[in-house]
Amino acid sequence: MPLTDTEIQEIKERLLQLKSELLAIEESGREAARPVQLDQASVGRLSRMDAMQAQSMAMAAGRRREEQLARIAGAFRRIESGDFGYCFVCGEEIGLERLRFDPTTTRCIGCKE
Repeated sequence: MPLTDTEIQEIKERLLQLKSELLAIEESGREAARPVQLDQASVGRLSRMDAMQAQSMAMAAGRRREEQLARIAGAFRRIESGDFGYCFVCGEEIGLERLRFDPTTTRCIGCKE
């Protein structure tokens, strides 16, 4: 049975909440991703290595946020086109609980495995 307007609205609100959270995290993560200073007089070798590792982790987290934001945008496009809630692989409906858990999913539980 296709999703009701109420269920679609609930999922839209969840998507907007996820997007807002990701953008807030992205704003705070910009400082951690900035280039590491290599001034040996002010920072020791291990501290620089720690800073470079933290920068690398921040950049990876930023890439994951960008991917998630792209999935959110895709979910909004599918809602607008009427394709939301249907599996990309088999075309069957994706379960409501699965969509509530991850509204960006594009596959039913059977095709995901």
